[in-house]
Amino acid sequence: MFLSALLVLGVCLIPAHSKPAGKQLGTPLLQTCFEEAKKIVDDAYKYSREESLRRVRTEVVRPHDALRLLKQPRGETRSAVRSADYMAQTLRLLQERVHHVHKRSLNVTDLLSEEDLNKLTEITGCARQVTFPSCHSTPNLNMYRTATSVCNNIKNPRLGSSNTPFARWLPAEYDDNISQPKGWDRTRRFNNFLLPLVRQVSNNILSTTDAGVVNDREYPHMVTFFGQWIDHDLTFTPFSPSIRSFSNGINCDESCEKTEPCIPILIPPGDPRLPTGRNSCIPTFRSAPVCGSGYSAYNFGGEPKKREQINGLTAFLDMGQVYGSEEQLAKYLRDPDSDGGLLRVNTEFRDNRRELLPFHPMPGNMCATRKRFSKDTNASEVPCFLAGDIRVDENLAITSIHTLFMREHNRLARELKRINPQWDSETLYQEARKIMGAYTQLFVFRDYLPRIVGPDIMHKQVGHYPGYNANVDPSIANVFATAAYRFGHLTVQPVLYRLDENYREMSRLPTMPVFEAFFTPWRVVYEGGIDPLLRGLVGRPAKLNTQDNMMVDALRERMFQFVIHLALDLGSLNMQRGRDHGLPGYNAWRKLCGLSQPGNEAELAQVLNNANLARNLLQLYGAPANIDVWMGGVAEPFIRGGRVGPLFACLIASQFQRIRQGDRLWYENRGVFSLAQRAALSTSTISRIICDNTGISSVPTDAFSVISNCNKLVDCSSIQHLNLSAWSKDGQLGRVDH
Repeated sequence: MFLSALLVLGVCLIPAHSKPAGKQLGTPLLQTCFEEAKKIVDDAYKYSREESLRRVRTEVVRPHDALRLLKQPRGETRSAVRSADYMAQTLRLLQERVHHVHKRSLNVTDLLSEEDLNKLTEITGCARQVTFPSCHSTPNLNMYRTATSVCNNIKNPRLGSSNTPFARWLPAEYDDNISQPKGWDRTRRFNNFLLPLVRQVSNNILSTTDAGVVNDREYPHMVTFFGQWIDHDLTFTPFSPSIRSFSNGINCDESCEKTEPCIPILIPPGDPRLPTGRNSCIPTFRSAPVCGSGYSAYNFGGEPKKREQINGLTAFLDMGQVYGSEEQLAKYLRDPDSDGGLLRVNTEFRDNRRELLPFHPMPGNMCATRKRFSKDTNASEVPCFLAGDIRVDENLAITSIHTLFMREHNRLARELKRINPQWDSETLYQEARKIMGAYTQLFVFRDYLPRIVGPDIMHKQVGHYPGYNANVDPSIANVFATAAYRFGHLTVQPVLYRLDENYREMSRLPTMPVFEAFFTPWRVVYEGGIDPLLRGLVGRPAKLNTQDNMMVDALRERMFQFVIHLALDLGSLNMQRGRDHGLPGYNAWRKLCGLSQPGNEAELAQVLNNANLARNLLQLYGAPANIDVWMGGVAEPFIRGGRVGPLFACLIASQFQRIRQGDRLWYENRGVFSLAQRAALSTSTISRIICDNTGISSVPTDAFSVISNCNKLVDCSSIQHLNLSAWSKDGQLGRVDH
């Protein structure tokens, strides 16, 4: 590939007599360089895909392979990422030629006409990422969401839609002020101190033992994984599809060199996990940039803009993880043989006669993990499941929740067809989908969010629903996706519980270590279905994040450890991702939230209410302002009644408040549902959904609280049903004005 790049430079030569002044390059050269850049990108994508499939087929998937495959863009997201790569590489080639010929730095756009800049935007595909679609031809605009949420905001149709940039609540801080990750230059000082290696911070601060885990006395494991479920509705930050550098051909899997898109996590000397004779890094990849940001921004205004990352999902609580966040996927997930608005289901296996998710049609099978856990070398494998979010197979808890809500959609569609036989398939699908979206909005604001941010923040920042405001930007903030909403990683137990009908552990299907639950859909097929897992989620406690017992080994030492090789460290990944995205440090975010900004060890000890933790952090970071925002946020003691500290409570509450107020089709907005429908929806609970879609016969009244004398197991017959009679006439279908 390096040779290919050199050949490109030969083709894209600027005549030696060219003058730097004026618009000199012209369309023919621009087209030629684009075509060569396109070949570089396409070849890199093809190589990376073939290499990934080869590893999957030969069962040598490594932990970082799993992470990269999990973060691969697909569909329209992949097109958006590819367009950004076309743009960046075309401009890189042109820029290198300008520098080669003129022996001094010039902006390549100084030599391009406005017509050429527009042409470049068009041929790379970037124009499609920034132009506004027309909403006039969108059917049922005031009744149903589009899959991408385009036209949720009529005045700004892309606001909150999938494949748009994350929002910035504070300006990005990159090493070169444009694109290089924070701390890329290992000699650069921040407040007179070098940034520590993220793995060193993980070793010194996050490390804990399973024996030291403290159980949450109030909240079950369902709260942890419902949080992840909601994250998979709101945020997906794709990696670059290439595992090799476009500029020099270096393979990110095989080198610890920092070169786009490689962003290796360096392992400090003496780390016990450093294998003899292997690279001293954990390979990982930069998040893909948005068209027109970073160095590819020259064509969007003459000066480079800071690099921004793309969110592949919509910013709305719309059950996109069930239905998909792009039109093509949403269509594929529907049952093609049904006239009842049903979702596609598995045609090979059932779970005690109940539906399972369909299998993924991809040629490779990343989920072929059964033989690695089984003594039976002839054990049959099953493919990965398919759902609206690519991370459906990441762990069995998420797989179970996916299956539960897929079944609930189909149950709703069948019930709606029974009471409205005149409805066509499209109406049945859309009405069931609309109810499902209301579920997630209700569950988040009534059941989940108050337990995380506490009653004071709920009252002060969230409050009652104020109505839709078209001027509120619901876009997911970079700091929310990359730091604040990753607090839940510290509430994951080292095990996933599987419980019998009496909520007791089983010898036949024992509780399993979390690291044995990654990418194992075969366990659902061959090991009892989702019922034992769901009982485990509602019947056993979450881990409590304490300052001396933060992240379990399953996530810090054994994440995606399919073979005996260097596994991933989720804590290190979180901090590395924050630096990749240029997130400002701890104090900058506390200032944004109106909180104090500790300036020394004593003040940090007061904020953390822990002198020893403050000392350990400053031994690494030097100054409180340097602390990675994720690390600082999870280190804070909980606010009253919550499970995060003041900083993350502020950021999480702010994000959800914007999601709600900036959603034209929010379930409480006037005209979205009738009064009778809203009244019916208000009785909905996850406990009832579990009863309706599994063989589970007894559940806790409140699935978001631990089983206790105040929250006893009750028979499903005592849990109120959703009354669908309010949907029994065409005249009851909601219509919202904009």
